[in-house]
Amino acid sequence: MTKPSLPDLLHAAVSAVGGTERPGQVAMAEAVAEAIDDNSHRLIQAGTGTGKSLGYLVPALAHGERVVVATATLALQRQLVERDLPRTVDALHPQLRRRPQFAMLKGRSNYLCLHRLHEGAPQDEEDGLFDQFEAAAPTSKLGQDLLRMRDWADETETGDRDDLTPGVSDKAWSQISVSSRECLGATKCAYGAECFAEAARERAKLADVVVTNHALLAIDAIEGAPVLPQHEVLIVDEAHELVSRVTGVATGELTPGQVNRAVKRAAKLVDEKTADSLQTASETFERVMELALPGRLEQIPEDLGYALMSLRDAARNVISAIGATRDKSVQDEDAVRKQALAAVESIHGVAERITNGSEYDVVWYERHDRFGATLRVAPLSVSGLLREKLFEDRSVVLTSATLKLGGDFNGVAASLGLSPEGVEGDDVPVWRGLDVGSPFDYPKQGILYVAKHLATPGREGTRGDMMDELAELIEAAGGRTLGLFSSMRGAKAAAEELRGRLENPILLQGEETLGELIKSFAADPKTCLFGTLSLWQGVDVPGPSCQLVIMDRIPFPRPDDPLMSARQKSVEEHGGNGFMAVAATHAALLMAQGAGRLVRASGDRGVVAVLDPRLATARYGSFLRATLPDFWYTTDRNQVRRSLAAIDATAKADGK
Repeated sequence: MTKPSLPDLLHAAVSAVGGTERPGQVAMAEAVAEAIDDNSHRLIQAGTGTGKSLGYLVPALAHGERVVVATATLALQRQLVERDLPRTVDALHPQLRRRPQFAMLKGRSNYLCLHRLHEGAPQDEEDGLFDQFEAAAPTSKLGQDLLRMRDWADETETGDRDDLTPGVSDKAWSQISVSSRECLGATKCAYGAECFAEAARERAKLADVVVTNHALLAIDAIEGAPVLPQHEVLIVDEAHELVSRVTGVATGELTPGQVNRAVKRAAKLVDEKTADSLQTASETFERVMELALPGRLEQIPEDLGYALMSLRDAARNVISAIGATRDKSVQDEDAVRKQALAAVESIHGVAERITNGSEYDVVWYERHDRFGATLRVAPLSVSGLLREKLFEDRSVVLTSATLKLGGDFNGVAASLGLSPEGVEGDDVPVWRGLDVGSPFDYPKQGILYVAKHLATPGREGTRGDMMDELAELIEAAGGRTLGLFSSMRGAKAAAEELRGRLENPILLQGEETLGELIKSFAADPKTCLFGTLSLWQGVDVPGPSCQLVIMDRIPFPRPDDPLMSARQKSVEEHGGNGFMAVAATHAALLMAQGAGRLVRASGDRGVVAVLDPRLATARYGSFLRATLPDFWYTTDRNQVRRSLAAIDATAKADGK
């Protein structure tokens, strides 16, 4: 039987979803197929509207071996599993003569734990377990959520938190879920045969395509114990997020509250002397943390070093003692022991890591008004880890709408541990970059306006001229504005100021759930939506409700960000340009994602306005502009107001 051709398969899949075949999508599918066939790697930039999901799913399904697709956002995971994969599998079935299976796999804490639900949760003050359903007042929000989850547990087929609608708070969910460290294991658990997390793993083992998230991919790489089933092809979508997600997974933290909870959980399971030593170490650590000032610790202070060594040694003794004791008077002893062990092991791991003092780690204090001080440790870079763990023994395709920063792929490639494109060697993963473009005509559909006449933004304080500019642009646009701010403080200040000056409704991130805010924003063209740049990467509002995207300033990392400044310093010590490699690259990625909110469909028109003159005047401005879509560029404030008014008038004439 002749193998079906890739163009025929792609055509069938695109027809099935009611889409239009695009040259960029065809080029992408061919590149993915080529990478799979010759076991190499690709970085593929595919602009909004390319149809990149089908661009990688079709060659992946045609390949026939197991493929893992890792994404950053829940929205894309759901889209793949609920929409794209079912339709594509149905469309390809007649030609492939097989029906590839697919499954979603997440970390264990994303699934309802039947043991925790039925037996209760270990509590801090006493041994044994308590019934969280009895403990929470039925009239409280927590109590109502717990009762609703108990009913849901009888109906759900997946036990997946994301299938529970409406959702619940992290606090409520933690009452009925466990981490992988707290899990008893399917063979020891009375509910092992019915376990939702185990069922998800079994489905993944049988699937041809496993959809997961960046965090689980990172855990699979870092922990050493495989979480994902064996696979020949890895596709990383939303790949611009991968480095920050892997960094997050590789970051450890210690707080006095966390240590206190571990002490309470372990106290009844070990002898008094062992428990007292951990209690004493906990109190010493708490005293040190009371005096902690925010910032990086290039050297570990003597008092902190002593406190961490005491914690490490006391935690190690507790871990040994918990493993050796049995106490039949403790209700559901295995669960209590496992939770206590998980809490103490976490503390031991972080204390030991900081005490060992690797030159590849960055350690710092953070202080929160409500929660007090936190001690954090994160890798200076994850590029070595990714080079070693990501690109071995499989073909990897990384794709996103923003992978070319400043005009080429090498910046993102370096963050992934890859050498510049074209460099070859024994231990160097070979990769090629491909920009398949976008189906949109950016110069005709959008304007990039830089408010060159404004004062350069300072570190703090209100910017009166910027507020005036913001108000005038929104008035010219008739509302229809997505305001992206470099800080939540900036977004709140702008919302408060403009609510008093404009008649347009202004929605603010945090005042409602993200889904509700986007729905309200899309429903009323006069409405504006303000929030932070980093959290609006998933906003997809095509049409006339979003015709003006405003960025208040270039989103460089804060100068006092311990991890970013450490990374910048490290690049400089190795002879590189730390500012361009770290700060400018970070800003370029966020700005490209923000600007990408404007044109989501072929009929969209509008303006991206950057209220920071440095984009026009600074030397690095051209690097940042080269990362943005190829909009028509202007610094003429009168021109942009006329254009916005014309776009608004056209939309109103069309009844929108």
